[in-house]
Amino acid sequence: MNIENTKAQMRKGILEFCILSLLRDKDYYTSEILEMLKEAKLLVVEGTVYPLLTRLKNDDFLSYRWEESTSGPPRKYYKLTEKGEDFLDELAKTWSELALAVEQITQKN
Repeated sequence: MNIENTKAQMRKGILEFCILSLLRDKDYYTSEILEMLKEAKLLVVEGTVYPLLTRLKNDDFLSYRWEESTSGPPRKYYKLTEKGEDFLDELAKTWSELALAVEQITQKN
């Protein structure tokens, strides 16, 4: 079994939760989201994030607006919707429960 593949699958599984969490307090455009994920060591590529943002938008968890940029083409800023906030709250609860369960299991001697 390849450890890199397993680590990539673990990161992919929490990517949606992380993106929604980033958008909780501020609107961001895709390049900013990618940069923050990379800074957090969640190494992702645009080809992963763009379809995920589209799916979250199609599920009404995100909305977006176009904003002119002084350094290039207009930027699409994503915003968490009310439905997205509710979904994020459920994910946060699930994450807390899961993290506690994993901690209990992995810390047993």
